Amino acid sequence: MLDLETTGLDISKDRIIEIALIKRLPDGTETEYCKRVNPTIPITPESAEITGITNEMVAHEPTFTELADEIITFIGDADLGGYNSNKFDIPVLAEEFLRADKPFDFSIRKCIDVQNIFHKMEQRTLSAAYLFYCNGNMENAHNALYDTRVTFDVFKAQLERYPNLSNNVADLAEFSRQGAVEWADFAGRVAKNKDGQLIYNFGKHKGKTVEEVANIEPGYFGWMMDADFPLFTKQVLREEMERIKSARRQQRDQNTDNLSIEDKLKALQNKFKH
Repeated sequence: MLDLETTGLDISKDRIIEIALIKRLPDGTETEYCKRVNPTIPITPESAEITGITNEMVAHEPTFTELADEIITFIGDADLGGYNSNKFDIPVLAEEFLRADKPFDFSIRKCIDVQNIFHKMEQRTLSAAYLFYCNGNMENAHNALYDTRVTFDVFKAQLERYPNLSNNVADLAEFSRQGAVEWADFAGRVAKNKDGQLIYNFGKHKGKTVEEVANIEPGYFGWMMDADFPLFTKQVLREEMERIKSARRQQRDQNTDNLSIEDKLKALQNKFKH
């Protein structure tokens, strides 16, 4: 489970000022990690008021780049979860790893969003979830480790309360997913259709595959690369375009191999005509 406190609410631009993680091993052992982070950009007054963390309090803390390796080591091969984490905490974490140029493969991990489970079951907020599931009142909201512990307690209580709720991580990730399609990025801009193909999930090309759009409007990909989309969204699109280009090259090579000697000679002659 994780929780982040940040300089603001913009996934693309804002930075982490506090990160907390609680890892549970298969044998039930739990370990905690919590660090303040120098975001290298100013904390908004709104965020400082909510979190109680000021610019002065993090001025001499390590940056995320300096902490990235130990965070990766702590997470290890664990899956991820949190409260509203699929829409905020995990996307922000992905952006930070990319800024730090630290490889972290999110695709191999299941992501459980406790908020989505809660909203599907009870339609409430984290404070209400804690009261409903744990009969407790939140006393230190927006302290990252406290919020993480509350979220983890709510999650464990959800598993106990709902016998029809699977105890399997993959099933929980699927159940807590928001929307009808599986997101390929964390901002929901790119998704997967029923055939597993990457599709745009917004705007004028919503529902169309990335490959289809690349054929009918090649400049759309370039526009997304230049626009203010999250780095992780751009990385997903960039990898998909590389796959598409590679498939096209292989198809051209195959077509060339199938040509007769005469056709190949004609193709060469046409290539070098002035």
